[in-house]
Amino acid sequence: MKSFGRPHRVKGLKRLGVIVRVLIKHGLGDLADRLFGKPPKDLKAPSAKEISLKSGYPSPDRIRRVLEELGPSFIKLGQLMSTRADIFPPEYLEELRKLQDRVPPVAFPAIQKVIEAELKNSIDTAFSEFAEESTAAASVAQVHTARLTTGEKVAVKVVRPGIGRKIADDIRLMYYFAAKIEKTFEIARMLSPINLVQEFERTIFKELDMLIEAGSMEKFAAHFKDVDEIYIPRVYWEYTSKSVLVMEHIDGIKMDQVQTIIANGIDPKEVALIGLRCFSRQLMDFGFFHADPHPGNAIVMYDGRVSIVDFGITGYLDEEAMLQIANIFLGYAEHDYDMVMGALREAGLIDENTVDLGSFKTDLKDMSEPFYGRSLQTISVKEVYDQVMQLVFKYHIKLPRNLLLLVKTLIQTEALGKILGSDASILEVTRPYAKALLKRGYDAQKIIRNLSKEARYWGGHMKMVPKYVHDILKQAAAGKPRVEIRHSGFEGLDTKLEKGINRLTVGLVISASIIAASLILNSSQKVMEFTVDFFGVRTISITAILGLIGYSLATVLGFWLIISIFRSGKM
Repeated sequence: MKSFGRPHRVKGLKRLGVIVRVLIKHGLGDLADRLFGKPPKDLKAPSAKEISLKSGYPSPDRIRRVLEELGPSFIKLGQLMSTRADIFPPEYLEELRKLQDRVPPVAFPAIQKVIEAELKNSIDTAFSEFAEESTAAASVAQVHTARLTTGEKVAVKVVRPGIGRKIADDIRLMYYFAAKIEKTFEIARMLSPINLVQEFERTIFKELDMLIEAGSMEKFAAHFKDVDEIYIPRVYWEYTSKSVLVMEHIDGIKMDQVQTIIANGIDPKEVALIGLRCFSRQLMDFGFFHADPHPGNAIVMYDGRVSIVDFGITGYLDEEAMLQIANIFLGYAEHDYDMVMGALREAGLIDENTVDLGSFKTDLKDMSEPFYGRSLQTISVKEVYDQVMQLVFKYHIKLPRNLLLLVKTLIQTEALGKILGSDASILEVTRPYAKALLKRGYDAQKIIRNLSKEARYWGGHMKMVPKYVHDILKQAAAGKPRVEIRHSGFEGLDTKLEKGINRLTVGLVISASIIAASLILNSSQKVMEFTVDFFGVRTISITAILGLIGYSLATVLGFWLIISIFRSGKM
């Protein structure tokens, strides 16, 4: 089903026509015109609502309304866009966060068909009771209450029939639109909408797999098994499949129903603290966090505990990222900007070769100091977030997706805290968890564990040594030994050696010639003397002539050697 960015042929021209009509309806006819040519004559939007993209950008409100009307796939795409603060301006992010999965539920007969096909059993056999009316309906799934034949009350989450195929078709259209937009608008080439669609494609199909969500619930349950204030519903695996998730039903109050919470004798401020402590544990104890903590996904139980009931969107942090985040939180809590800067450098978010660290630290301090010591009621994480994004844009910092998801989760957690009237400080709540994480990160036990990990790594390699030795000996016994040595950086070495040896040889010839000539000329024995008339009568022997030739040869070779050495520049 997945395509991950392969070229797409546009299928479903009817759906394409619907998209064009929705654009025109919401005053974005100019966009449709530039992408696809002139719109049909019967679809002319009022000029008062039209926004000319030639002079500006479409308003965030119009974009949100278009995505809502286009349905589940585009709503989910908009929700992903709302986390991409590295791409979209704050006003767009704020508007896109309003996108909710408020869609009409699928009729019960279609839901029943999905359940029976997945469980390979009739719904009456699997459940003693099953409510035909859904309790919640979202873009990819809806929830019904039921009771098992063993008596347990459960919540049954069912993927909408045909939604996978519909999303796949919409993704093909998204690629088509993204390519058109990149080709038409210069700014779009920098924002890369095709990459955004690729990211959406990678994540959306995970939300359609109830087995992945059930696994996340089990992981959270294991993490919080010793935490009394948090409760994770049980998964009934024997009734769970790729399209159906059956979990324990949680009776309680939605977190945004503050008056009902108070009426049941529960302090909403304490509920907010439970939420903040839960969030801190996820980041600094487990490195695995619930990334969609809106009021519908958290239930206040009647005994005061908080239950998380939807795990469709989660995020991961590796151990190194957890330590860096702990340093950032603790650095802020203790006004230690050097600690914050060090964590940002370790995370690879700022580079001293490309960022003026002095200016960055000053800007960071100017931004942060006004927020110290203030409670959730007097501080807006969104306000802090917007200022952080200004730094991101100013210093061209690239934020990884999981960090953006974490920031979005922090904003949602802050929003819940405000709804509950919390006067807590996020930094103060997270401080002990950050300190504990940093202590764990550098204590002796951690060092021993790391050494143990390295020992296991090298032990695995050492186990292979006998096999490698056996293979070498086997080849040798078969008469096929071959040792191949490859070197680099020695190019031209043979030529240089040859030149050096030649010079040495010439030097030896020169020396031998001089010595031989000297011995011959100084010898008292004369061989074959004869007279010549050369500037007077002279008597010359062959030995004298050989001595002179030796001296002459030595002189010529000596000059040649000196000149070649000077030319090489290496005296």
